[in-house]
Amino acid sequence: MNYVDHTLANGLRLLMIPANAFQSVSMGVFVKIGSRYETAQHSGISHFIEHMLFKGSKNRPSAREMAEAIEGIGGVSNAYTSPETTVYYVKVAAPQIQVAIDFLIDLVRNPLLTPEDIKKERQVIGEEISMVYDSPDEWLDVIIDEVIWPDHPLGQSVTGTLETLNAIDRTALSEFYDNSYHPHNLIVALAGAFDPDVVVKEIEARVNDWQPKSPPVFTAAPAPQTDIRHRIDHRSIEQGHLCLAFPALSRSDPNRYALSVLNTILGDGMSSRLFLSIREDKGLAYAVDSGLNFLEDTGTLTIYAGIDPDQAPEALQAILVEMKRLCDEPVPAQELHKAKEYLKGHMVLGLENTYSQASWVAYQALFRDEIKSPEAILAAFDAVTAADVKIMADQIIAPWHFSLAAIGPFEQGESLIRILTD
Repeated sequence: MNYVDHTLANGLRLLMIPANAFQSVSMGVFVKIGSRYETAQHSGISHFIEHMLFKGSKNRPSAREMAEAIEGIGGVSNAYTSPETTVYYVKVAAPQIQVAIDFLIDLVRNPLLTPEDIKKERQVIGEEISMVYDSPDEWLDVIIDEVIWPDHPLGQSVTGTLETLNAIDRTALSEFYDNSYHPHNLIVALAGAFDPDVVVKEIEARVNDWQPKSPPVFTAAPAPQTDIRHRIDHRSIEQGHLCLAFPALSRSDPNRYALSVLNTILGDGMSSRLFLSIREDKGLAYAVDSGLNFLEDTGTLTIYAGIDPDQAPEALQAILVEMKRLCDEPVPAQELHKAKEYLKGHMVLGLENTYSQASWVAYQALFRDEIKSPEAILAAFDAVTAADVKIMADQIIAPWHFSLAAIGPFEQGESLIRILTD
């Protein structure tokens, strides 16, 4: 993957991947800000700002004008907030690249943040929070973070709470925006059919007066836990939902490739151990999988299962059996090979669109000292051995690292807690 890396005079970094085989262009503004940078009082403010930037700007002063700017040319625009990033992106036909540039730069540079829009969007986000609460599998993602990282920004929901929403006024939004959105704290990345020289001139003309500042900082992650943690939310619903989580690795840890292979073997896909054992062999769950969350200085390995509440203890016990097997037995060569090919294939297929290519270079530039090529990552997966996987299993799958969250008709959930503590 060949890219052009260009830094403007004010420090704004542009990463461009010209690829004339495409007929489209994707452009993203990747801001290094998210929920872990927030105080408890203003939890959810990064996400609130993400919403507000689509409500109106200097050149497009209404939400309708913002939406029509890209939809009117057949493109798509969207945004998302995570613990460490807020990302705004558009995808348009290649001849419309100037519209994409003008729209995104205007959006992130010139928000109006009117009191009327703030009031309306506060209500909209409140409905979003309520919607997540009413979806137990989504709410489980919120409460497992609270269990793993109590009283820490990483344990706060990206959307905040109804209480913190009411504490966020225009002054708070404006101050947080000013401290976060500037050339030293974001990257602009593009991929697709375009001329890099033209892109540089178009962007530079719109940002040359944008002054850099010192990037914001976050509170470091706490040391990994040394005790079993749990939270059971009793609800009178038909299905039970379990999430078992473990502290894991940061996105820059050299062992992350071995951990990715472990996760694939354990619960990523329909040929993983958890799926074959818990669903296919035992019929204990409709949905069961595992996943990784890599952050700047920490991470998690999580396992989710949607189960019949009466079978929850048996399902949890079966999950623990599969995890113990990773610690006790080396992964057979054929299974190891399959997991590595699965990861490599997914990565290659995932890069077959312009936005994925832009985000590939942008995320590495935000969080690492170098931008690795896809070929280097493929080689890193190839180099993982069965011994590497077992080392990861021994390091991460330890009883004192267990965190459990459950939602369903479990009352106090003593039977689930007992399985972890026995």
